[in-house]
Amino acid sequence: MKKNKGGKLIVFSAPSGSGKTTIVRHLLKHEELNLGFSVSCTSREPRPDEVDGENYYFISLKEFKQHIKNDDFLEWEEVYRDNFYGTLKTEVERLWALGKNVIFDIDVVGGLRIKKKFPKETLAVFVKPPSIDELKIRLKKRKTENENRINMRVAKASVELATAPQFDYIIKNYNLEDALAEAYKLVSEFVNNNE
Repeated sequence: MKKNKGGKLIVFSAPSGSGKTTIVRHLLKHEELNLGFSVSCTSREPRPDEVDGENYYFISLKEFKQHIKNDDFLEWEEVYRDNFYGTLKTEVERLWALGKNVIFDIDVVGGLRIKKKFPKETLAVFVKPPSIDELKIRLKKRKTENENRINMRVAKASVELATAPQFDYIIKNYNLEDALAEAYKLVSEFVNNNE
């Protein structure tokens, strides 16, 4: 992977339904932060409202496995059986070439892998939901998955919550406005710190 020319990496990770995507979208609206969104690859099917190349790069399982063989990923994980997610090195290089700070909306394992590979350049933020029960309510409100998939996500959330202390910061998303303000302050301080 080509060396970074000053762009920073900002990772937002959390269990599904914690609000990390809402926070990342909010931060992207602030031009002064100079953020570029890292579009992840996934082998899963798109949801009805998702756009290829905007929400994810939707690729086949075979293509995903070929990218793994070619060492094309900065990080990847099989989140559920045959359901892979990952960040292509070329995606980060593309954003760095544009002079952007790269912001990620990824799972906790991927987030921690990026932090480990680029410890000085990375701000890793964990978004914590009020409770597992609240998480389940939020996932049901989405109406994007059946009860079985929701239960799988909730079970995974308990494991993911245990990783929170490994991140640089934990934002408790109990009140969205407070969480957005806290995220903005953290990211603004990080991107403006020239150390």
